[in-house]
Amino acid sequence: MRIGMAINYSGGFKETVAELADYEKAGLDIVFVAEAYSFDAVSQMGYIAAKTERLQIASGILPIYSRTPTLLAMTAAGLDFVSDGRFTLGIGASGPQVIEGFHGVPYTAPLARTREVIEICRQVWRRERVEHQGRYYQVPLPPGQGTGLGKPLKIINHPVRPRIPIVVAAIGPKNVELAAELAEGWEPIFYVPEKAGDVWGEALAAGKAGRDPELGELDVIAQASLAIGDDVSGLLEFGRPMAALYIGGMGAKGKNFYNDLARRYGYEKEAEVIQDLYLQGKKDEAAAQVPAELLEKMSLVGSEGFVRDRVQAFKESGVTTLNVAPLGRTHEERVRLIEQIKEIAG
Repeated sequence: MRIGMAINYSGGFKETVAELADYEKAGLDIVFVAEAYSFDAVSQMGYIAAKTERLQIASGILPIYSRTPTLLAMTAAGLDFVSDGRFTLGIGASGPQVIEGFHGVPYTAPLARTREVIEICRQVWRRERVEHQGRYYQVPLPPGQGTGLGKPLKIINHPVRPRIPIVVAAIGPKNVELAAELAEGWEPIFYVPEKAGDVWGEALAAGKAGRDPELGELDVIAQASLAIGDDVSGLLEFGRPMAALYIGGMGAKGKNFYNDLARRYGYEKEAEVIQDLYLQGKKDEAAAQVPAELLEKMSLVGSEGFVRDRVQAFKESGVTTLNVAPLGRTHEERVRLIEQIKEIAG
C-alpha cells in the first residue's frame, strides 16, 4: 500500500516543499497538489519536481474544463519530463461552483468530456497525429469551423512515457464506472471502507468489466486524516468544517454531489440538516451536525491498534494508496506519523 500526502494550496508552500525531503526519507511515496480557485497546481508541481528525487508527484486534481485536452496532455508530458517520469495526471470535473463561478465555462456533460479528454491525452503521449471528432472536442476543427487551416499535429517532443498514469476523481456511479474502465487510478472523497462496496461496488464492477488489461489493477486512492496516540481522538474535530463545507455548501439543493454521497452512506437526515444550516450561513452549526461516526470511519485517528485495524479495513475494501493528512503539531511529529503509517501499511 502506497502512502501519499496532499500539499496545502492556501499558503506556506515553499516551507512545506522544503520539508518534503524528510517525508521522502520517512517513506512517503507520492504527493498530491490540488487546484481549486487557488494558485495553479502546475507551477507548484514543477517546483516540487526540482526539489525532490524519488517522490511521485500527482495533480489532485486538475479540472477538465479549465484547459483543452491537448493542453492537459502537454502539461502532463512536461511535468513527467522535468520529474524524470514521476508524474501522475489526476483529473476531475470539479463542480459548477468553481467551473461556472470562477472559470466562466458551462458545466456540461462531465462524463462524456472526461472520456474524450482521456482518449486525446493518450493519443498525444503516443506521439500520434491528434485526430478526434467527438461530441465535445473536435481536433482539428472540422471543415466549416474556424479558418479551415487546421491540420492534425503530433507533439514535437518525445514524452518520457507513452502512457502517463491517469487518476480520475469521482463519486457518482457513472463517473466511478468510467474511472474503473479507463483510468489507472480512482480517487473518491469521504471514503468509508465499510460502506464503499454498497455505494460503489456495482459501478466499479461494471467499469472493470470493460477495462483494458494493459491498464493493470485499478489504484484506489483514499484520503484520511492521520494521528496515532491514546489521546488524539479530539483531533477528529478538525475535519468538521471541511466536511460541512462539502456536504452543506458545495452546491444547491438537489445539486450537491457530496451531500448525495452522505445520504448514500445512510446519513439522510444529517445531510439535510447540514445543508439547510450551511446555506443559511450557519457554518458552525452545520459543522456541529456532521456525524462523529462519519468523521471516525473515514479517518486514521486513534491508538496504534485502532489505526492498524482501520488500515486493514481500507485494504480489505480495495484501497491501494492512502492519501493521509498527518495531524502532528510539529514537522518532526508529522514526519514520525509518516514513518508509523508506512510501517503499519506495509
